Amino acid sequence: MSEVAARLRLLQAQAGLVTRAPQSAGGIDLRGQLRRLLGRRERAVARAPMVPPAGREIADGLFIVEETLSGDRSSTVRLPNPDDGFVERERLVCFDTETTGLAGGVGTKAFMIGCAQWTAGALRIRQLYLTALAGEDAMLATFASWLPPDAVFVSYNGRSYDAPLLKGRYRLHRQQHPFEQRGHVDLLHPVRRRYRGTWENCRLKTVERELLGIQRHDDLPGAEAPAAWLAYLRRQSSEPLGRVLSHNRQDVLTLAALLEHFADIA
Repeated sequence: MSEVAARLRLLQAQAGLVTRAPQSAGGIDLRGQLRRLLGRRERAVARAPMVPPAGREIADGLFIVEETLSGDRSSTVRLPNPDDGFVERERLVCFDTETTGLAGGVGTKAFMIGCAQWTAGALRIRQLYLTALAGEDAMLATFASWLPPDAVFVSYNGRSYDAPLLKGRYRLHRQQHPFEQRGHVDLLHPVRRRYRGTWENCRLKTVERELLGIQRHDDLPGAEAPAAWLAYLRRQSSEPLGRVLSHNRQDVLTLAALLEHFADIA
């Protein structure tokens, strides 16, 4: 068999077009070569495990990133809805998720949960993210353990997207979801009431630029987060997942700053 014919035969076998390939043709062991190539690939993957972008592992397949930002804040804050009045600052939980898809539904998972809470005037930021699907149960339980019984959630479009998605994941894991009988302030609604028609849209990035003077640099758009996580799971690169962490961190920081803005103008 000529060299060109041998290569063609190998390609056909790899594509599944040849169901019975000869063990040897013209001195070329096609199946043996294929097995050796696959073995080399598996050994290369085993030798080069993907390094998580940040944080420490707290359960199998679950990592946490933590930091505390110093500050001097009052013990209470006024909520955007005048009927809600003031609330103790340490009850507030700013949260945001990064998910495997934007459409929602049973097949969509949250692979990252970012959370910002005030403690003794300082802002504590914690982020949970998955490096394996096995860590989802622990991630949900850990997030719920951070919440005070009288917590008030703060989000941006979280009532319509983040909270319902997480409720579904808690039910699938047979855990009680933490949103029952807890308050929820969705800052998208006061932004729309006050600024709809003033800006081209009310996306969080627009709010940051127009209202808070925040300009993101080298930010990974939220729509690209699913691909970044899949790239990590497929052992292609951990760098995009690190950018998702930075994006999520800025999201929860913006929630805290936006809440302060509405408290000031109230």
